[in-house]
Amino acid sequence: MMSSSDDVRGEGSLLSDQNPSELDALCPSPPGPSRPQRDYERIGTQTGTSFCQTLIHLLKGNIGTGLLGLPLAVKNAGLVLGPVSLLCMGVIAVHCMRVLVDCSHHLSAKMNRQSLTYGEAVQYGMENVSWLRRHSQWGRRTVNLFLIITQLGFCCVYFVFLSDNVKQVVEAANATTFSCQINNTNQTQIMVPSFDSRLYMLCFLPAFILLVFTPNLKYLAPLSLIANLVMAASLVLIYFYSIMHIQHPINLPSVGRAKDYPLFFGTAIFAFEGIGVVLPLENKMQRPQSFRLVLYLGMGIVTFLYISLGTIGYMCFGADIGGSITLNLPNCWTYQGVKLLYCFGIFITFALQFYVPAEILIPPVVAQVSERWETAVDLLLRTTLVVFTCALAILVPELDLVISLVGSVSSSFLALIFPPILQILALHTEGLSPPVLAKNFIISLVGLVGFVAGTYIAVEQIIARNAIKREETLGTLAFR
Repeated sequence: MMSSSDDVRGEGSLLSDQNPSELDALCPSPPGPSRPQRDYERIGTQTGTSFCQTLIHLLKGNIGTGLLGLPLAVKNAGLVLGPVSLLCMGVIAVHCMRVLVDCSHHLSAKMNRQSLTYGEAVQYGMENVSWLRRHSQWGRRTVNLFLIITQLGFCCVYFVFLSDNVKQVVEAANATTFSCQINNTNQTQIMVPSFDSRLYMLCFLPAFILLVFTPNLKYLAPLSLIANLVMAASLVLIYFYSIMHIQHPINLPSVGRAKDYPLFFGTAIFAFEGIGVVLPLENKMQRPQSFRLVLYLGMGIVTFLYISLGTIGYMCFGADIGGSITLNLPNCWTYQGVKLLYCFGIFITFALQFYVPAEILIPPVVAQVSERWETAVDLLLRTTLVVFTCALAILVPELDLVISLVGSVSSSFLALIFPPILQILALHTEGLSPPVLAKNFIISLVGLVGFVAGTYIAVEQIIARNAIKREETLGTLAFR
């Protein structure tokens, strides 16, 4: 059996009660005491995570490909409006994370549970309302559904990210030098055009399939540590290059086009969508009462990184900024190496992101077959899920639009819409004040408007770009 959690295997429905995360595999939960004891310390066990370990996990859960797409997001919003919007979105995202943790504490104490997952918190919140009680299972299933969509969306982004960056390295290989001076177009010069990026995705497909066959994510822990280190080193080099090559004078628009702002929203909320790791992190801390400080410190660092790289990257590369800032780095071995190292980190991270939908979808199906077929069915389902994400990436091979679409469709619900609604459900008997109700309504409305507008604009842009590419292809064939 390839599943990394035998406890999940025999559980119920398609969207089961389990809500796993990569932390469940790399950092197992200790057999902790009850919630009142956990408010002080995990007495008698040393298996909980420390303050620093939790902070590192929080940073890792929020820093990925979304960060590299923020310079383009700032371009879509404008040099002034973009950073201000990122700051506002960071404040709202952190507030929603805190709301989720507080509601989880309240409901777990009420239900006499040690801890709750995101889906369970929504389920018990609905049970707190008499007319929603009979439908409470759908609350958990809805959250799990959006977790599946989000995580598989991340996997699609990884396919596009790897194909775009590796394709660029291969095509620029003949022109790669040891000189890292910026060129006229502020991006890698392509000397030997190669085949389409979608063929690169197909080349990566067997490697990703073998990667997700790993029987337990603990086996990937050493590679995950290396991946984190090389990604951190890559970010340092990207910052250094961008700061050293900011163009003067800066003649960039302070406010972008209104039509492009929904694309900014989708990319930004994609980057900030780390709310799925908040409860697993808090549940696994040795001293859970310190988590609020971890949350504020960690998300403060994340918000600073997002605003700074988004602004500096746009100031450096201007209107030519790509869907990922790595695509604008020059033809020299140092920064071509940066692309490859970051690609390695993203490749390993694929298995961690894939773990969540796999552990929700696969065990209930495997539980229906005989023991002799369990391994074969498990491997088949994992292969099918990876092929599915690859097929979606091939259908939409536009990195910036894939990021924006995934953020708008699913991240907006998990990060902005569900937490305020959960607070109303969980605490409505406690008597929420009108300002709190108004605040929750506004946050959920922002998320809903962002979902509708971001999805519409992203889909419209995808159709438009595909039409342009089709015309270019037909024109090339006619010319020949």
